[in-house]
Amino acid sequence: MKNLNETIKVKSNKANRTFTIRKYIDNKFLAKYRTCEMTKDEFNSEEMNTENDWKQFLKSDNYYKV
Repeated sequence: MKNLNETIKVKSNKANRTFTIRKYIDNKFLAKYRTCEMTKDEFNSEEMNTENDWKQFLKSDNYYKV
């Protein structure tokens, strides 16, 4: 079985306090998600997330597929 290389790239939108999350498998675009609008404190806290944090975040229901 081939090992798939999963990558997450995230961009923030400070005006709307949301994040756009792009998921790639072996450098090929797979899906795009956007978080729900967050409070200022939540947004500031999430800005420090690592790639693994975002992978865990995608297990929640606080986002939608774009």
